[in-house]
Amino acid sequence: MSARDRIREVNPQFYERYSRIDDSDEFWEFMLRPLRQSIRINTLKGELEYIKERLEERFELEPIPWVREGFFINADNLSRVPEHSLGLIFGQEASSMIPPVVLEPKPGELILDMAAAPGAKATQIAQYMENGGCLIANDMKRGRVNVLIANLNRMGVLNALVTIKNGRYFGRFKDTFDRILLDAPCSSVGMIRKSFRFLNEWQLKTVLRYSNVQKRLILAAYTALKPGGVMVYSTCTVDPIENEEVVSYLLRRTDAEVERIKLPVKSSEPVVEFEGRRYSEEVRKCLRIHPQDNDTEAFFIAKIRKP
Repeated sequence: MSARDRIREVNPQFYERYSRIDDSDEFWEFMLRPLRQSIRINTLKGELEYIKERLEERFELEPIPWVREGFFINADNLSRVPEHSLGLIFGQEASSMIPPVVLEPKPGELILDMAAAPGAKATQIAQYMENGGCLIANDMKRGRVNVLIANLNRMGVLNALVTIKNGRYFGRFKDTFDRILLDAPCSSVGMIRKSFRFLNEWQLKTVLRYSNVQKRLILAAYTALKPGGVMVYSTCTVDPIENEEVVSYLLRRTDAEVERIKLPVKSSEPVVEFEGRRYSEEVRKCLRIHPQDNDTEAFFIAKIRKP
């Protein structure tokens, strides 16, 4: 049975919806193909080249083109790798490393990671900040925050303040943060490559619910951003109403500007019209990554600046 037929059999509504976005054989095949293991080397705890050389004594490493510290690795179980336990590396999906790169954090800045758990991107941001400035690492679920704190500690992050708030709470801090990452809660279509449960459990009503949450969060995040500041909005899903529609929603209600993302990463064409909805032409500047583009999770990234 082909990947296309298998997905159609497991969740017909899922297949019908996303075949209107990408109906190539490669899209469906890569949607079910297991992910390659990837890591990010943590330069807060050691020199990049030194850690890389240690790992290459036991593993094959393939550089990830868009992240200097990122590598695909042929390890079967990272939890058994000493460098993982020591916080010298973080097991992180390759495309999920893109949002912090696009955010371009700097030492000394005040930065908000609005939905930070379990901490992959938060620890990456702190790494680029060189443990300087202040990173507010927020998540609204206490159970997830415990994992976030454990990862911050393991990776040697010293500049983070962890909060447990609904992301909309930060909308009261108008013009406050230099940079904000909103890696929004989403329907996680891109994570089917990690677990088929995301395919089995997918429902359109869940997508619609997330879209409403994302719109409220992106408005709060933009309000909290300083003039001249940068916000990155990202999801690990391919649904336009969680991606291009959310960005268009922000553009209609604010003076936000979308900036083109320049990275050595292959991408698919952003969606400007879907289900009778027409989105802003500015969404063409966003990165829409389908699984087959780089053999990664699906991802969507928008770089937004407040004038």
